[in-house]
Amino acid sequence: MSQNADYIQGLTDLLPRLRRLARTLSGNAFDADDLVQVALERALARSDQWRPDARLDTWVFGILRNAWLDELRSRTRRLRVFAPEEAGEHVGEPAIERQSDAMSVAAAMARLPDEQREVVALVLVEGLSYRETADLLDLPIGTVTSRLARARSTLQNLLGEPA
Repeated sequence: MSQNADYIQGLTDLLPRLRRLARTLSGNAFDADDLVQVALERALARSDQWRPDARLDTWVFGILRNAWLDELRSRTRRLRVFAPEEAGEHVGEPAIERQSDAMSVAAAMARLPDEQREVVALVLVEGLSYRETADLLDLPIGTVTSRLARARSTLQNLLGEPA
């Protein structure tokens, strides 16, 4: 397989993670889809800038994050109601409870300041290390740690869970 084909396959393999991160950052599926599309277009257009010795996921997450920041700068943020894609696909009391829990967490995440939501998305949702997150966001590792601690505390308070 050529290096270009490997690159395309790597991007394809990252799609679920990119979409999950975009959804966490943007707060809704519609904006997440647009964000992923913009990030992939940029990643494809700038494929010559990626170094094969670097992690592709971290590089593309950085592109996605920058696309998100560009979008935030270009428009006034509008609040949208969370509407899970899965609505109606599952039935029964346990499914309703899971859906309710997911909606509560999503609503709580949406109330976090952007810089805290971003760190939560990268560390807790995408599984990046504190160091990788710090490098990606160009922050000291202590700042990542403190933002994550504040976000966890805020989420626990919003969700009514003991600290």
